[in-house]
Amino acid sequence: MRRGIGAKPFGAALILALTLAATACGSEQRAGSGGGDGELSGTVTFWDTSNETEAEVFQALAEEFGTRHPGVTVDYVNIGFDDAQNRFKNAAGANEAPDVMRTEVAWVADFASLGYLYPLDGTRALQDEEDFLDTARASTVYEGTTWAVPQVTDTLALFYNRALLEEAGVDVPTSLAEVEASAEEFEAVGTTPLYVRGDDPYWFLPFLYGEGGDLVDARAERVTVDDPSGVAAFRALRDLVDSGAATTDTSDGWENMMSAFASGEVAMMVNGPWALADAAEALGEDLGVAPVPAGAADQGAPLGGWNYAVYAGTPEADASLEFVRWMSSPDVQRRVTEELSLLPTRASVYEEPSVAGDPMVEFFRPAVDTARERPWIPQAQSLFEPLREAVEAMLTGSASPEEAASDTGDAYRELLEDWE
Repeated sequence: MRRGIGAKPFGAALILALTLAATACGSEQRAGSGGGDGELSGTVTFWDTSNETEAEVFQALAEEFGTRHPGVTVDYVNIGFDDAQNRFKNAAGANEAPDVMRTEVAWVADFASLGYLYPLDGTRALQDEEDFLDTARASTVYEGTTWAVPQVTDTLALFYNRALLEEAGVDVPTSLAEVEASAEEFEAVGTTPLYVRGDDPYWFLPFLYGEGGDLVDARAERVTVDDPSGVAAFRALRDLVDSGAATTDTSDGWENMMSAFASGEVAMMVNGPWALADAAEALGEDLGVAPVPAGAADQGAPLGGWNYAVYAGTPEADASLEFVRWMSSPDVQRRVTEELSLLPTRASVYEEPSVAGDPMVEFFRPAVDTARERPWIPQAQSLFEPLREAVEAMLTGSASPEEAASDTGDAYRELLEDWE
């Protein structure tokens, strides 16, 4: 579901031109979309990166904005996640980017550093900005300027099949050691304890945090993935699979994981709020959610989520900013949570009875409060491809845990010039 890699270099003159266009006048009073608070007009092209289950809801909300503003047409485009980061950069480089994009939290600093995003401080898009959760807001800021508005926030958790755990006589595991120890009990009832994604390095982060490590230390500008804690994380993943306590794939992991969990081939999986609707449909009341299992040193899951960003070169600034305000408003966030159980980014929405009473929100909210922030640097998303290659090499037997950690560290130091 996540990750992309790489940045296509564009000329400095183009980046400067886009940045100047975005910062001219210092407010949202630009050409197009009507003026000031008058009647809005124009066409807002919205690239939505949500999955199939979520897209129906977001498309309906986007189109509702058009009915509220008859002078505005919303051109909704679901582009899928896989290559969305590079597609936006390529489109922006050709001055053909959408007016608004739903961007993964790790993409904001990358897009902003290239001059492709519209600065939002002081605009209508940031209405009631103090209402946003601090953790969600952090990913929208780069070099002191706000470049996006939080849409939803998330982290990873352990999804489990209550019926299978009961049949196997196994308690919900709190550590990887307990998962490994349960292999025989689950084998006796014809299933495997856990599905581990081997094709998406985002799912490797709980292993890394569980051993007390991290990919990098951004403040110190130091690579840490090949520290002893990183080696231990690679080893923990390999040992879990080798023991038979987990099954994995190095391709098509999302489809294979969801199918195995729905069919009962595995009793547990690590996933996020975006999977709740599909998992609940498959398991009904048998679906349970718990914190990700701890490693030998710690327990933790990465902070994720999605933001709305406006293209620096949009000719429809007023309508685009109002569209972002609408899509991130408390009322829309409440409706998204009610329909999809995704986690809102506004503190006030958690006080709504329909949200506060959602059992999945009740779990995931404290999990998000303690989730680990990733490094909000332009190269953040590019850290995942070397990690994916290393995980795959280890799982297919062509690299040891030590070699996987070392190879990843070497790739990071090449990517992050002058970092230790």
